[in-house]
Amino acid sequence: MNPREDALLRVGIAAALADGTCDANERRHLERLAEAAGLDAGAVLAEGATVPADLGVRLHDAEGRRSAYDLAVAVCSADGVTNDAERRFLDSLRAELGYDEAAATRELATAGALASAPVAGEVLGDGPAATVDDLVLQHAVLAGALEMLPQSLANLAVIPVQLRMVYLVGQRHGMQLDATQAKELLGTFGLGAAVQVLDGVARRLLGGVARGLLGKFLGGVAGGVAGAGTVFAATYALGHAAEQYYGQGRRLSPDDLRALFARLRDQAQELYPRVRAQIEERSKTLDVQKIVAMLGRR
Repeated sequence: MNPREDALLRVGIAAALADGTCDANERRHLERLAEAAGLDAGAVLAEGATVPADLGVRLHDAEGRRSAYDLAVAVCSADGVTNDAERRFLDSLRAELGYDEAAATRELATAGALASAPVAGEVLGDGPAATVDDLVLQHAVLAGALEMLPQSLANLAVIPVQLRMVYLVGQRHGMQLDATQAKELLGTFGLGAAVQVLDGVARRLLGGVARGLLGKFLGGVAGGVAGAGTVFAATYALGHAAEQYYGQGRRLSPDDLRALFARLRDQAQELYPRVRAQIEERSKTLDVQKIVAMLGRR
């Protein structure tokens, strides 16, 4: 990695540690992320949520500083509205970067809107969804398109898209879910919010070195836009797994669900080349603020 990529990755890991509640699984994930980048994982994690004193020098241009703050906000907001410790970390980061306070406030507000977006509402696609297959495909295409956007907040936007999809699938089977129940199902498949945001960062920074740790956990998709393919496959598999889970009255065990998810992910990988052009075209009409507006529609 070059110095800029190294600095951004360290910011992402520090942001993941900022809330002070990193469990053993999350810590192992961060260690593997650092190792994939060729860093001393023990040393990086020992730094904790400390903002490097020379960060403003290493990220000397406006784009680099915006990227660092954008990334930190996305990671800190992944599990919900930021807590006091995360806000202190973000304040320290903004000060070290010399990042514009008004811009920082706007980005934090956008992240908060995504993190607290209602799961109930309209299908987040290009039109009505007559069948569950339509519903799942539209959300999977949208999630893949978000992965292609340059902003780290776009990674954060994938989670409410997936939660909305799970809610709508459950609703078709007479289930009245809330955000917590939908998130629990994502967690069963290893699709935790912080994991997805961090791995989106890894794909952007590490490219072929990592394919994102999400690629290792969920299975990557070969090609120039492997990140979009990975997110598409994960979202597609999630939707169809939810369809079978709720269709069978939630009687599948966690192990059965994970096995089902793996099979569906493989099917999604075979489907991806046929929808790749659609995903790329969808990404051209998207921005994060548009997703915030879409999620607000009920």
